[in-house]
Amino acid sequence: MTESDQVWVIDDDRSIRWVLEKALAKAGLRTTSFSNANGVMEALEREQPEVIISDVRMPGMDGFALLERIKQGYPDLPVIIMTAHSDLDSAVSAYHSGAFEYLPKPFDIEEAVDQVQRACKLRREARANADQQAPMPTEIIGAAPAMQEVFRAIGRLARSNITVLINGESGTGKELVAHALHKHSPRANGPFIALNMAAIPRDLLESELFGHEKGAFTGAQARRIGRFEQANHGTLFLDEIGDMPAELQTRLLRVLADGEFYRVGGHEPIKADVRIIAATHQNLEHLVNEGRFREDLFHRLNVIRIHLPSLRERREDIPLLMEHFLKCAAREIGVETKVLTADAVAELQALDWRGNVRQLENTARWLTVMASGREIHPEDLPPELHRDQAETSTDGDWRSTLRGWIRSSLASGKVGL
Repeated sequence: MTESDQVWVIDDDRSIRWVLEKALAKAGLRTTSFSNANGVMEALEREQPEVIISDVRMPGMDGFALLERIKQGYPDLPVIIMTAHSDLDSAVSAYHSGAFEYLPKPFDIEEAVDQVQRACKLRREARANADQQAPMPTEIIGAAPAMQEVFRAIGRLARSNITVLINGESGTGKELVAHALHKHSPRANGPFIALNMAAIPRDLLESELFGHEKGAFTGAQARRIGRFEQANHGTLFLDEIGDMPAELQTRLLRVLADGEFYRVGGHEPIKADVRIIAATHQNLEHLVNEGRFREDLFHRLNVIRIHLPSLRERREDIPLLMEHFLKCAAREIGVETKVLTADAVAELQALDWRGNVRQLENTARWLTVMASGREIHPEDLPPELHRDQAETSTDGDWRSTLRGWIRSSLASGKVGL
């Protein structure tokens, strides 16, 4: 602690103030006490402590009203709320109002001092770093060789308008790559419009892509601009292109070939100056062989292909990604950033992550809210991660058995498998 570490204690109970003053002084902290909240805001105009500890129920202004006013005027000042009402509603109200911590009475004095010291430390660090704090990275994160290949591909495609096809499992960050390709292209100042083929009902997709004229179909009460027109002079990102219906594949092929299209129910051709970036988690070659995807459209889209690795293929990036996601989650929720222990990192790297980076990000959010301490240990991880791992192992054994049976059957001359 430093000489400037000062704590304000606000409680109408003299004995509580006395106990906290003695304990905090023993820990090297200076204290100023208030018997009610009425003079606190005026005192804050003259000086600010590192931390405030406030009771809830007091004569005049109560602790929650004080907390609200402090957060309006001094949002970075940590406030620890004390209350004799240690119920769920009080805890939720405290955190929802922006309290740094919630301390139910009777409390352990060592725990109270520890919370104050932690708040002081964070307050000093935030103050010291305020002028040099770097913005949160928005680019794709990854140091693994497979991700370096992705970075190189994006770099080579910079200043280009060429069509790109992105392949990767769900949750690997295909839209993030599409954004990066747009950002580093000559169309960076134009719109970036995204459309997920799998998220729109089949009978609405055509209108969604190309727009429609008034009266084109039942319910079309006005002209509607489609995604192609919205993306004019920019980039249109078609996610899950493998789910595009066959009739729309034909229309898309014509747009790519001719550079123009018609709105649904329209008779005037509309020019389309649009760069197409498509993405899929499916194997388009297999879909072509099965007759579910047009081969000529596939070749139109597959000018340059970027493969995004699964998280299983870049396990060394998991610590870096988790650090980033934990910082983002803490900033979003307004709490202290959690830190992974080495054991927790090892546990995370051993998992299969079928949901890839998206699942990892959701796990970071869960841990930020649910992990009890600042440090995250293996036992803090969501239990469903271990269930998913067990199911994956079972699936793997089943697939391995099936592959063995097929190889054996083929070797023995069986046909029609």
